[in-house]
Amino acid sequence: MTSSSAKIYSAELEGINAKLVEVETDLNVGLHSFNIVGLADKAVSEAKERVSSAIKNAGFKPPNRENRKITINLAPADLKKAGTQYDLAIAVGYLCATKQIKSFSPDGLLFFGELALDGRVRKIPGGLNTALLAKELGKKELYLPTENAKEASCVSDIGVVPINSLSELVNHLEGVKTIAPHPYREYAPTNTSSVNIDDVKGQAFAKRALVIAASGGHNILMIGPPGSGKTMLANSIVSILPPMDLDEALEVSRIWSSVGLLKGSLVNERPFRAPHQTASPASVMGGGASPRAGEISLAHRGVLFLDELPEFRRDLLESLRQPIESGEVVISRVSNNISFPAKFMLVTAMNPCPCGFYEDVEKECVCSANEVFRYQKRISGPLLDRIDIQIDVPRLKLDDLNAPTNIGEGENLQKQVNEARLIQKARFAWAGINAKINSEMSSRECEDIISITKEGKDFIKSVFDKSLLSTRSYYRLLKTAQTIADLEKSEVVDAPHLAEAFQFRIRGK
Repeated sequence: MTSSSAKIYSAELEGINAKLVEVETDLNVGLHSFNIVGLADKAVSEAKERVSSAIKNAGFKPPNRENRKITINLAPADLKKAGTQYDLAIAVGYLCATKQIKSFSPDGLLFFGELALDGRVRKIPGGLNTALLAKELGKKELYLPTENAKEASCVSDIGVVPINSLSELVNHLEGVKTIAPHPYREYAPTNTSSVNIDDVKGQAFAKRALVIAASGGHNILMIGPPGSGKTMLANSIVSILPPMDLDEALEVSRIWSSVGLLKGSLVNERPFRAPHQTASPASVMGGGASPRAGEISLAHRGVLFLDELPEFRRDLLESLRQPIESGEVVISRVSNNISFPAKFMLVTAMNPCPCGFYEDVEKECVCSANEVFRYQKRISGPLLDRIDIQIDVPRLKLDDLNAPTNIGEGENLQKQVNEARLIQKARFAWAGINAKINSEMSSRECEDIISITKEGKDFIKSVFDKSLLSTRSYYRLLKTAQTIADLEKSEVVDAPHLAEAFQFRIRGK
């Protein structure tokens, strides 16, 4: 017996980015052994059992019948390997090394999939991410589970071959029975929402605030008694957001694919994530032994809704401060740091006190002054400073509830939001700024492109001197005022725009 080897290509998912991994198979003279090296975790090490059974049940000679030393090396060796996606590449590499499959050129091919004991190929997270890697590297074909093929086929200029079983793959590679690549899927955006803003009765002031928030991607806090419609308003904001373009859909879908949430195609509507108050910081921010995206990343380019804001853990709320500013969350580990995109619109709601009726004109509050103070102080000043729009949502009158539904209101409001965002897009393109909405501007960019009238400058000077705004509040005030000006199709920011923006920041001050 002589030694033989083979090299097949697969991929490792690190955060939301796929990285190329070479799966090297070496068979040498010696007592039987089957070892997988290359900084592999438990799931990868157990691949030898899955692969052996799958090869046997597919009708080939399995490794445990070989009186040879079998070594599988996953390179680069300093990159931690996790998951079950290497099964397919290991099996193909072994069959090539033992000459049980006709020789073929693996250079332009990528293999990605988990094997069942009977030889079937199972769905795994990261199909879209791997397809994007294959396109970047110029690979001709990507072989992956049939259930992952739909999402991967959203990437153009690469052949996505859906695989149901190991024997089916071998027949294809040998030319016995070829498999047609999955057809390319065009992106088709939608904008569906379980709650339409048309369904919200009354609350004209709150709707105006939502339109401004949606137009510029501003964070918003709604405070009001129980049953005033805060949650319904938050859920309805998706109905007035513009559909995602292809670039945004790919950004969002990469994140969803990395955690196995993608269902057959690109995410075609704005994400709306609403974690429960008992959620842990790791589930919201992201993390774990093999870091994965959390709720704030799953809400990228969409909405993160935190209902009953004071009921969330204090450390969780404080950890939101950095991603709100930077648009990304960084998970730090000893070996390396992994960043996840997190450009989301934070929508929050809370009661004014534990019983919910502080300052209510109709129902008496039963909380003591100390209870009210402690409840409201659960939301720190630095976090409130990052929330551009803070509004009261009062209880509705019976006349408002009995009023007919304003059909077509949502369509009109969405049109306003769309037009405002198009104005922003054109302005950023002209200025050469890498931003999509006003809330993403830096302080320097605010100074460079926001044009304020003399009256507006006089107003903001008086506000700054009397209200003692922080530097962050000042620039956030400018961004909100710019969004209001965009909604009114004004080329300059005037005093009324600044006054309305300031009105949204003085809640509770």
